[in-house]
Amino acid sequence: MYYPFVRKALFQLDPERAHELTFRQLSRLSGSPFEFLIRQSVPSKPVTCMGLNFKNPLGLAAGLDKNGECIDAFGAMGFGFVEVGTVTPRAQDGNPKPRMFRVVEAEGIINRMGFNNHGVDNLVNNVKKSHFGGVLGINIGKNKDTPVENGKDDYLICMEKVYPYAGYIAINISSPNTPGLRTLQYGEALDDLLGSIKNKQLELQQRHQKYVPVAVKIAPDLSQEELIQIADSLVRHNMDGVIATNTTLERNLVAGLNYGDEAGGLSGRPVQMQSTQIIRMLSAELKGAMPIIGVGGIDSLTSAREKMAAGASLIQIYSGFIYHGPQLIKNILMHI
Repeated sequence: MYYPFVRKALFQLDPERAHELTFRQLSRLSGSPFEFLIRQSVPSKPVTCMGLNFKNPLGLAAGLDKNGECIDAFGAMGFGFVEVGTVTPRAQDGNPKPRMFRVVEAEGIINRMGFNNHGVDNLVNNVKKSHFGGVLGINIGKNKDTPVENGKDDYLICMEKVYPYAGYIAINISSPNTPGLRTLQYGEALDDLLGSIKNKQLELQQRHQKYVPVAVKIAPDLSQEELIQIADSLVRHNMDGVIATNTTLERNLVAGLNYGDEAGGLSGRPVQMQSTQIIRMLSAELKGAMPIIGVGGIDSLTSAREKMAAGASLIQIYSGFIYHGPQLIKNILMHI
């Protein structure tokens, strides 16, 4: 109800400054007598996916809560699952500022953050302090200064550290803001990475006596042939799920708009159709071999339903949440 006024104030600020201010306030509200200001009641819509029980199929996408600082606050808003990260083995500052831009006319966001985070150990400490009752996803990546050919080592380090605390682990190989990262989506590099991740998952399952599913996050900028090859690799290596999609490098729908030509990944409404098409093609290729988590431009009940009709078992929001606030969660879950 009050979010339009909050948004108006926040949109006067630089996007990253607004993000920092919001997170400070959410941290203060969470667990305090004033938590009622962010808590909302949503319908129970249980879903079983990747062997996990979700309170509802709507989650927060990775990238908003990189360090796991506001997990409980997002839980209070009604998300069935929260995906934190992307986190890397070592803390890193990310790319130079400014690095986040609102394309307001198109309800889009362009970012070139570059996996700025406080490191995996910090995230694990934050996760330990949280009391979220939903499913927690932890999204992992590689440090910028780790050569791509050694990238899998960073994923294995992160897996080792987050495994005991994650509901599922997401492997981010599709951010456009870490040089060379997207090359891990193809051919031998992908097979090598997935084989190593699967071996580590089975080793950690034995050690911790629990199975934590692993999902791989892919880009929307893939040809049908590339998508077929990725789907084949995911199935051969027995991955548990696929997250489609990350941000896009495509700019057609924001051409000529303020900040529309900034470098980085574009999210929000402009990636909506592109992401849904990838989900549809992926679903046809996978034939039910693993679930798809659909993300990219969900900003309404209709766009949420479109993702699920295309083949997504679960859905996530990020930019739509920034533009429409917590009410979007309720609007979707009332009728999904």
